[in-house]
Amino acid sequence: MITKLDNLFGVLKSRPSKRLIGAYACDSHTLDAIYKAINLGIVEATIVGDTNLIEQTCKKDNLDMSKFTVVHEPVDVKAAAKAVDMINKGEGNLLMKGLLSTDKYMRAILNKENGLVPPKAVLSHVTVIENPNYHKLLVVGDVAIIPQPDFSQKVAIAKYLINTAKGLGIETPKLAVIAATEQVMEKMQACVDASILAKMGDRGQLGKVIIDGPLSFDLAVDKESVEIKGLKSPVAGDADCLLFPNIESGNVFYKTNTKFCGAELGAFVAGAKCPCVLSSRGDSVKTKLYSIALSALLAK
Repeated sequence: MITKLDNLFGVLKSRPSKRLIGAYACDSHTLDAIYKAINLGIVEATIVGDTNLIEQTCKKDNLDMSKFTVVHEPVDVKAAAKAVDMINKGEGNLLMKGLLSTDKYMRAILNKENGLVPPKAVLSHVTVIENPNYHKLLVVGDVAIIPQPDFSQKVAIAKYLINTAKGLGIETPKLAVIAATEQVMEKMQACVDASILAKMGDRGQLGKVIIDGPLSFDLAVDKESVEIKGLKSPVAGDADCLLFPNIESGNVFYKTNTKFCGAELGAFVAGAKCPCVLSSRGDSVKTKLYSIALSALLAK
């Protein structure tokens, strides 16, 4: 079982490397992360972007450009479309965002004619967080894509979280459906949805998983709070996965972890034909490297 993000590298070294397609990956952080992933034996890489800009960046950062296959496309939106097309043609196993805005990247993925989204699929952002104050990795969502998930979208998010946890080697993940309270309050939609998800888990409708909810955040992750409140739950205090009721709560949790807690993380977009790395242009090289590794782990 993978208990630290660094463990990803050792696991992936024993597996065949995957092919990463970088969409306008011309910036230092993205190229450096991909370069490190190549040297670790995790991926091989094709970079679609401005050859001159890639060459300048590699020279500045002392990266051996021969490690990459470069496809010249100087326009960022065209580079993203080309990268998506290469995935559709089977020329890559995972996609990565480079020096272009999130809306341009997502537009290429969501393109109805040439994109990567199967009919009726739900796209969701999955993050794996290594927080020094928690005793294991946390798989959380959605923090970046779905503003106010309805029940069917929460089912899809739950499936992606469970699948990611199982990819990390957790045979029976414990999933906490987060709300403001552990009480079932019929006027709070988050509580109602959480209760139904928990019952679906009991009935085996989401596979081999233990689901409980609604659970307040403290009860999901803090054993002392569970003891004080006297809650009986197989998930409380020991959650592997957190499903947030809306993007505000998930996004604030995500950023609190990175800015106040010194947490490390890897993240990707699930629901497309392949894992799609959606790190911020300002994310660290380490975050991007962990995101590549996580996506390579889950890519087919």
